[in-house]
Amino acid sequence: MIVVMSPNATKENLQNVVKKLESMNLRTHLSTGDERTIVGVIGDKKIIANLEMEMMAGVEKTVRITEKYKLVSRDFHPQDTIIDVDGVQIGGKEIIVMAGPCAVENLEQLREAASAVKKAGAKILRGGAYKPRTSPYDFQGLGEEGLKLLRQVADEFDMKVVTEVVDREDIQLMENYADILQVGARNMQNFQMLKALGKSTKPIMLKRGLSATISEWLNAAEYIMTGGNENVMFCERGIRTYETFTRNTLDLSAVAAVKELSHLPIVVDPSHGTGRRPMVAPMARAAIAAGADALMIEVHPHPEIALSDGNQSLTPDDFQKLMANLGEIAKAVGKTI
Repeated sequence: MIVVMSPNATKENLQNVVKKLESMNLRTHLSTGDERTIVGVIGDKKIIANLEMEMMAGVEKTVRITEKYKLVSRDFHPQDTIIDVDGVQIGGKEIIVMAGPCAVENLEQLREAASAVKKAGAKILRGGAYKPRTSPYDFQGLGEEGLKLLRQVADEFDMKVVTEVVDREDIQLMENYADILQVGARNMQNFQMLKALGKSTKPIMLKRGLSATISEWLNAAEYIMTGGNENVMFCERGIRTYETFTRNTLDLSAVAAVKELSHLPIVVDPSHGTGRRPMVAPMARAAIAAGADALMIEVHPHPEIALSDGNQSLTPDDFQKLMANLGEIAKAVGKTI
């Protein structure tokens, strides 16, 4: 449930409402807008069902929320959330680009990729240190050594780091190196990991599961937020359908849906979403038009010899060309890049 305070409600009115709710062992979540404040109420459904708040001073109305996700809901938090990653803001007017190789292979490869994407305008360096692969015989990543290289190279080029956490036991280790912790598609409903990430101080990027519905995706984010970490962003990376021409089916309608249902930022990954290099640029452009807050693009200095996902990785030249023409699309939807 949400309690909508009237525009002329006083600070004392708000405090009294919060005090009453908390006295009933209910949790409150405040969202302050330009005209009014909304109090989100979380807790025992039976208690909430019997609440009568409309007679309290300063209360305009109460609204019942039927969705199971609450903190993620735009009803709870009407204004868009902007996540500040040490000065890089995701969810605002600027579209943020995260770019780099699928997997960290060595210092030379990572440095060459970082130099290219930074020059083209990317602000966040992506790269996998731990790689959950379909086949156990594929390259699994460099582990902690890969994390060290990511941090070293990102600092060298004044960039932030996003990388995937694949085991909840690694969260504390990864917090030492990464600025954003990524939950991969295969772990979207790893609820024990999500609960642990709720206690992390790092922003979380939650990728959509291979066959997850939008409701399941939003409820996965709720697991993180109920743990206390409100810095969550979604990442649409394609879902599995009957189509075989592309690696996945990039669901850009999910961008509009998430924007309607949630206040959290959404990132689009056209690399995994298509699995085909020629399709990455057009889908990146379409993602911006659909309302994405950020893009995550794989760039490798030599895709033909990449140890992971070379077929969907842009070359530095391709990435430079893409970045050069994304600005016009961003401008058309009232944003910058």
